[in-house]
Amino acid sequence: MANLLHNISGEITQELLAAGNSLTINSVSIVNTNASISVLVDLYIEKVGTGKYYVVKNHFLNVGEKLETGLGFNNGPKQFGLFVKLTNVFSSGTPTVDIILK
Repeated sequence: MANLLHNISGEITQELLAAGNSLTINSVSIVNTNASISVLVDLYIEKVGTGKYYVVKNHFLNVGEKLETGLGFNNGPKQFGLFVKLTNVFSSGTPTVDIILK
């Protein structure tokens, strides 16, 4: 079964939901949990050979800020995976976020 709760830290691109899990996602909630730095967030779906399709691109999340987005998305067999990319806005500190898929 796919993990619908994620604690992510670092400048990283991470798969949140693999293609073929056959789940329907209606919303994604992302919260910046770092106490002192902001983070840039990209949220996208991707299918091998077709490229990335962004739901959110370069969204600036302040400390403690929440981003919630509606997303009608089913990742059945040979469909799209769901990914997040975190980028540190400042030169020091580690971006950290919590993500809930509903």
